[in-house]
Order: sequence, then C-alpha cells, then structure tokens
Amino acid sequence: MNATDSEVWDPFGTLRSALWIGGGQWAGKSTVARLLATRYGLTAYHYDYHDARAHNDRRIARRARLGEPIAGPDPDSVWVNVSPQEMADETLAGFPARFEWALDDLRGLVSGRPVIAEGWGLRPELVAPIIDSPRRMIVMVPSEEFRARQLRELPRAAAVAHAVSDPDRAQRNRLARDRLVADEAARSARRLGIRVLEVDGLDDAEAVADIVVDHFSSYLPMPDVCRH
Repeated sequence: MNATDSEVWDPFGTLRSALWIGGGQWAGKSTVARLLATRYGLTAYHYDYHDARAHNDRRIARRARLGEPIAGPDPDSVWVNVSPQEMADETLAGFPARFEWALDDLRGLVSGRPVIAEGWGLRPELVAPIIDSPRRMIVMVPSEEFRARQLRELPRAAAVAHAVSDPDRAQRNRLARDRLVADEAARSARRLGIRVLEVDGLDDAEAVADIVVDHFSSYLPMPDVCRH
C-alpha cells in the first residue's frame, strides 16, 4: 500500500514524482544516474555525497540524543573487531534514519524535469510506500565478477578509508558486508515487485543506462532533438 499525503510530507510533490535507483555498492548506480541526467536534463541526487557530508551534523545530533559518544565509535570497532553479519545488521538498522535525511534533501528540490535519486541507502522497503508504481524504482546489484573489477579499477573501493589496526581484515569485512547488504536489497525488491538488475560488467555504462532508460521510459521526458 502506498503512503498517503498525511503519512509522507511531500510539499512540492517531489518525492512521488522522483525516479529511484537503489541497490548494492559498486553496481554503477551513480554513473547511470549521471548519464540519465545528462541525456534527459534530469536533476540527479547522489545519496552517498550527501550522506558523507551534509548529513554529518544530523548524525552527530542523533548520537547525542541516543546518549552515544558524539565522536562515534573507533574505526577498529566498526571495521575490524566485528563480523560482516553484525556490520550488515547495523547498516540496515541505520538506513531508515538516514533515509529521512535524504527525504528532507529531496523535498526541497523543484525541477521542471524528473529528479533521479540514487544510492545504496535508498532501500526498496523505504521507497515503496512513497511511489505510485514499482516502475519508478530499479535496484542495481553487482555480480561477483563486476564487483571484483570495480575493486581493481576504482581507487575509492580499494581500501577502507579509515586508519585501522588490520587493513586487510577491515577490507574483507567491508566487502562481505557489502555483499550481504546488496543481497538484502535484491530480496526486498523482489518481495515488493521492484525490478532487480544484476550488473555483470559485460555491457558498458551506456548500455546499462539504456536498460534503465527502458525501465523508466514512461516517466522520462523526450530527449532533446539534435538541431541540424
């Protein structure tokens, strides 16, 4: 059942008219969103960028309200001295609060063309109550082969970006957590009738974007016609 206007505050109708790309880390979500934004003049919202920067004050305030240390846990307790399943459970438990921060960002956007929002924190079970059709969302998850390629080729994927006592173990834990979180996104999407796209790396980014365009075709404006 979709949420009613009284359940989700959407003053400009931005949330219900948005297009959503969720899924796992390293699936190419940001790249596809940028390509669609360029092709169709969409307004792109990159969850990771806001979550790592603009949301930090809210994160600190939430810790204070919960009586947790404002500085947050030390990196070893987050990345080293914990199992991947515990990491995944904590990540999933934190997504609803982080999603509300993203919704606040999106509520303030008004665009003549659709907003496309992408990020791993845009979970199917959180987005589903807002949208009027499951076709407004797609969930992208990487195959094991594509994830391995991304790890080789993307500098930001190569290691945990924190000083820890055991970098190799931290990276292994991180990768295992990412698999668990991506798997849960796919399961959740399938339960809700939302399309899951496994990205295997055999197609280039433009071809993957074409698949996503086809999925969103009912909601996209006509591309600009080239002038001769």
